[in-house]
Amino acid sequence: MLKAKSLLLLIALITGFQCLAQDTGRNIISLNDQWEFHKENGPAEAITLPHTWNDKDVLDDAPGYYRGVGTYKRKLKLDESAKNKAVYLVFNGVAQEVEVLVNGQSAAKHIGSYTRFIVPINRFLNYKDDVIEVRATNRFNEDIPPLTADFTFFGGLYRNVNLLITNPVHFSQKENGSAGVFITTPQVSAATASVQVKSSIDNSSIAAKKVQVETVVFDAKGNAVANQTTEVNINNGGNMMVVQHIKAIQKPQLWSPENPYLYRVITKIIDTKTKAVIDQVSNPLGFRWFKFDAEKGFFLNDKAVKIIGASRHQDYENRGNATPDALQIRDIELLKAMGGNFLRVAHYPQDPQILEACDRLGILASVEIPVVNTITESEAFTQNCLNMQTEMIKQNFNHPSIIIWAYMNEILLRLKFSSDKPRQQVYFNHVRVLAQKLDSLTRKLDPSRHTMLVNHGAWDIYNKVGLTKIPMIVGWNLYSGWYSGVPEDFGKFLDRHHKELPNTPFMVTEYGADADPRIRSFSPIRFDKSVEYAVKFNQVYLNAMLSRPFVAGGIAWNLADFNSETREETMPHINNKGLLTIGREAKDTYFLYQAYLSAQPYLKITSAQWKERTGTADSASLTTSTQSVQVATNLKSAELFLNGKSLGLKAAVDHIIDWQVPFINGINQLRVVSADQSDESEIYFQLQPFKFNAANIPFKNINVLLGAKRFYIDEKEHQLWMPDQPYRAGAWGYVGGEPYKGTNNRITYGSDKNILGSDNDPVYQTQQVGIRQFKFDVPDGEYEIALHFAELVGGEAKEALAYNLDNNHKKEIEEQRIFGVSINGTPFMPKLNLALDFGYTTAVKKTTRITVQNGKGISVDFSAIQGKPVLNAIQLRKIY
Repeated sequence: MLKAKSLLLLIALITGFQCLAQDTGRNIISLNDQWEFHKENGPAEAITLPHTWNDKDVLDDAPGYYRGVGTYKRKLKLDESAKNKAVYLVFNGVAQEVEVLVNGQSAAKHIGSYTRFIVPINRFLNYKDDVIEVRATNRFNEDIPPLTADFTFFGGLYRNVNLLITNPVHFSQKENGSAGVFITTPQVSAATASVQVKSSIDNSSIAAKKVQVETVVFDAKGNAVANQTTEVNINNGGNMMVVQHIKAIQKPQLWSPENPYLYRVITKIIDTKTKAVIDQVSNPLGFRWFKFDAEKGFFLNDKAVKIIGASRHQDYENRGNATPDALQIRDIELLKAMGGNFLRVAHYPQDPQILEACDRLGILASVEIPVVNTITESEAFTQNCLNMQTEMIKQNFNHPSIIIWAYMNEILLRLKFSSDKPRQQVYFNHVRVLAQKLDSLTRKLDPSRHTMLVNHGAWDIYNKVGLTKIPMIVGWNLYSGWYSGVPEDFGKFLDRHHKELPNTPFMVTEYGADADPRIRSFSPIRFDKSVEYAVKFNQVYLNAMLSRPFVAGGIAWNLADFNSETREETMPHINNKGLLTIGREAKDTYFLYQAYLSAQPYLKITSAQWKERTGTADSASLTTSTQSVQVATNLKSAELFLNGKSLGLKAAVDHIIDWQVPFINGINQLRVVSADQSDESEIYFQLQPFKFNAANIPFKNINVLLGAKRFYIDEKEHQLWMPDQPYRAGAWGYVGGEPYKGTNNRITYGSDKNILGSDNDPVYQTQQVGIRQFKFDVPDGEYEIALHFAELVGGEAKEALAYNLDNNHKKEIEEQRIFGVSINGTPFMPKLNLALDFGYTTAVKKTTRITVQNGKGISVDFSAIQGKPVLNAIQLRKIY
């Protein structure tokens, strides 16, 4: 015992971590500090885990990111007393191929970015000045899923690493990264429950050992409610699976989202002679039973439950996937606060903290391996998939929150061999065979849960290939009204499944629309990326699912915005479908879900997220600008007050109430009231004069987006951009031209290309094509004017986004666009050729000062030399 305590103290001193000595026979010590890292042929730097080498390069304008080798080194000093122990390194996640070396010798290799692996290291240690080296690579490998996906394949040692020290007789660390103890509940009812515990035990000593395996079930108050002790002999160098059946737990507390009651199962290995604890592990236990019914939906503990939740990616703003524990846990807390009862852990197993939080907070869950979009028809690829599925199931087996194991996502999205139908059929057969192998393996490893295969909305092809017939539950990723069609098509798809596959339960495993929190609109349309369109979209989807009992549930895509390096659009490299931003700030859509799902009275001014606004006065005689304000609620009606004055009582429609609010210049106080519920907000409004000669509204500055019907908030520079308007005498506006619509029939709103040289992509992604003039009828004075341009047509041809299902992409016809720009008759840019002078999709800002005299105002004139003139945005600021 003295040796063990001195060893523990030495480890604590060396690693710099405090460890609490417990009589459990094992010690787990964090090894997150004191690492040295370098890329291949790169300089070394000191780092702390979690770490990724892609936190910055995935966000720059250069296509691609580093997918290569990264090497981590760390010293580990253990004295010789550790020779009597079993010593392991525990890696919770390394992307994606890794070799672990101890003192220069290869100790282990692992494939796959998203599951734990455990490395025994005793035979490599010198117990003096040991060195751990981890060589990782996130290179593309056709035999390792995922091959392609709408998320970034970050590299690195990005989850926690621990040192595990046990006695020679211990719970096995050879069970695919699991704790070696597997718990099931063969019988559960409100009256009684039974527990089965399978414990895999290793004996790495040189002698046989007689031990007792003791399992005790504790309730949430710490009271022992059941136990069983089994005595076994384990041969030296051997392994034994000990199975214990614990029966007759009377009137168990049942686990559910409303009452996530957790028992605790502590399993010990006890020395028969000394009665000392040799090893000990603890696992959660939740008593629940469930079923999926193709006609009536999902039932938990015999109660009908509509599954509503979200999917989650593991990356975080400016951190990549190296996300600290506290931020991981906070995601599940935010999902719970939203009213969600389900988490789709997508598209790969995630940090152990996630499912622990689901258990604790009462969030049902599915977990899947990263077989996304396409497969490789090789034995190595198949074997890697099977290994990942096995690791995922065994490592997460004891979480009561998990009800579904999944294994494929949109696997027929990127169809191979489209020009060779016989060869394509061979590929389809490979896909089906792999799906069947994964499904069969899953049912064998865990018969207590359901299997699920997730498809995109191509009904005919998934049925033809046979993928709707293999899993116990079919998942559908549906984006009617975004990637294809209109939102109203969604309900038709649900009804089609129910009619044509009446005996197959299903869930809507993805749905969503981009919502850039910087973009707002009073006339929202598909692809404008406005928050308002996303709110309307989610209302349609929630109404359709909640009104159909046969829909087991719906899982929003996504809980939070996430990194997708290949995406461009308004916020390049980010998928904006999250209900939260990538920094976990709530969007209006998050509040909408709270209104739909909250069990308590709920009232929230969702438009308050639009904290700074601008707009034109309603008329020449008024000093107000009337704009929409929305409130999310689960109450029937509410009353809105502006600066203490009532704007009337209005009824909610689909959990939203909309008021037309006459904002004044400056600070506006909003307060909404319903019964004893209320919410308040303060909105700053910059009022623009209806006409510039209005003495009651002083003009300061204006920022105008050409070819746009959306507002844009530049949060970094606190600039408010507003849509354009045709020229109106005494005011401002454009003369001639039409909004840019691009060459892609899918996109009817500007361009979705990445704009180089600017973080304000929405400023440059719309434009007026063929513009002749832009006028400001401002009074005499000194002004600064800025013109913004970007050539949106041409440049390097890029692969069309695979998810755009009606992407009728036509080859762009590059125009030789040359034009002149003059201001008040003076040439400013006499021969502007955007592509030649600046490059394609590159932000161009040209600023000058103007002295306005004799009541002439400002006229910016565009003269075509070849092709049509364009203007993307314009700013005007009064100096004096």
